[in-house]
Amino acid sequence: MKQEMLMDMKVRGKKFSFAVVRKTLPNGLRVEVDRIEHPGAVLIIPFLTKDKVVFLDQYRPVLGRYLLELPAGTLDKNERPLLCARRELIEETNYKAGRLQRLGRIYPVPGYSTEIIYIYKAEGLTREKGTKDKDEIIRPRILTKMEAKKIFRKGCIHDAKTICGLVLCGWL
Repeated sequence: MKQEMLMDMKVRGKKFSFAVVRKTLPNGLRVEVDRIEHPGAVLIIPFLTKDKVVFLDQYRPVLGRYLLELPAGTLDKNERPLLCARRELIEETNYKAGRLQRLGRIYPVPGYSTEIIYIYKAEGLTREKGTKDKDEIIRPRILTKMEAKKIFRKGCIHDAKTICGLVLCGWL
């Protein structure tokens, strides 16, 4: 008994939109829910070697600061996650993956967003010149497993999708 009715599309942004929807819960109660419509995203864990991964120091304008993250990006319209992972890896790191293995998927904020993040492990990396998005300020940073664990234990990895990716690949 999954009933849903769009009540009001409040704001349509560049990539996301905000809507108020009326839903019927499994217990029959009708509620109004605020929801961010999100096309989905990917996170890539790019292994240079068994013990070295490419991270990014990425400036996040909403927070006004840099975060240590793994490469990631939003799906374009009708884009499949695997193709998005290939594209984003080249754009953000200048590496192309010989192999991409899907490790899982997460719902980062299921209380108010439809976003699903597909997590991939990338291996067999070769250099390939990418074109970064103009609005992204990114500095690649190569870390070993021990360095990443140490930084995490110090409380210096704040990005939830990155933490999930590190858990799924066995680094945390």
